[in-house]
Amino acid sequence: MKKHILWLLVLVFALGGCGTTPEETESVKTAEQLYNTGYKQLEKTSYAKAAETFEQIELEHPYSKWAVKAKLMGAYAYYKDQKYDDAVLSLDRFIKYHPGNKDIAYAYYMKGLCYYEQIVGVEKDQNNTKLALQAFRQVIARFPDTEYAQDAKVKMDLIFDHLAGQEMEIGRYYLKQKNYLSALNRFSVVVNRFQTTPQIEEALYRQVEIYKILGLNKEAEDAAKVLDHNYPDSKWNRAAQKLLK
Repeated sequence: MKKHILWLLVLVFALGGCGTTPEETESVKTAEQLYNTGYKQLEKTSYAKAAETFEQIELEHPYSKWAVKAKLMGAYAYYKDQKYDDAVLSLDRFIKYHPGNKDIAYAYYMKGLCYYEQIVGVEKDQNNTKLALQAFRQVIARFPDTEYAQDAKVKMDLIFDHLAGQEMEIGRYYLKQKNYLSALNRFSVVVNRFQTTPQIEEALYRQVEIYKILGLNKEAEDAAKVLDHNYPDSKWNRAAQKLLK
C-alpha cells in the first residue's frame, strides 16, 4: 500500500505539469523544465540527482508554484535515496510554510515513513520507533478519513509490537540476572500498555513466574487468572497453571 500511495502522489504531481499556459513567465517555464527534469531523474532512480534538481527549483524560483511542489518531491527523492534526515527537513519546511496545501496529509504521512524505515532491532535504541509512532498519531488525528490514516494505523500496530518486544527482551535479561523487580516492571509495561500485541501472553506468564519466585502467591494467582481467561489455549497459560500447582 505504501508504494501505491507514494507513486500515486508522484503521478499526480507529474500530471500537474501539463497545464502550463503561454501567458506564464519565462522564469516559471524554466522552473517547470527543472521540475520535469527532476521527475525524469526519479523515474530513472537517480534519486540524489532528482533531490538536487528539486532543491534548485526552490533556490532559483522560490515564488513559483513549482517550488511548492518541489519541496515535497525533493523530500520523496531523499526518502527513496534513504537520506531520511534530509527528507524530514524538507517535509518540515513544507508543513511549516504550506499547512493548507492539499497534499499536507501526505507530508505528515511521509515523515512517519522516514522514521519507520529506520526502526532497528529490539536490542537497540528505539528513538526512531517512538518518532514514527508520534508522526503516525498525528496523521490519524489530523486526517482520519484519508488512506494515509488507514495505513498509519496498520503501521502503528507493528510499532506497538516492536516496542513490546523490546520490553520483553529487557525483561528476560533482568530475569536471567535474577533482578526480579526490574524484570517484573518490564513485563508489567507490556501487560498495561501493549495488551493488543502477541507479547501479552508471555508477559502475563512472566508475571506469574516472578510473583511465585518472590512468594507473592495471590498476585501470581491473579495474573494466572487473567491469562487463563483471555488465552485459555495458550502454551503460556498451560505453563502458568503448572507453576501454581
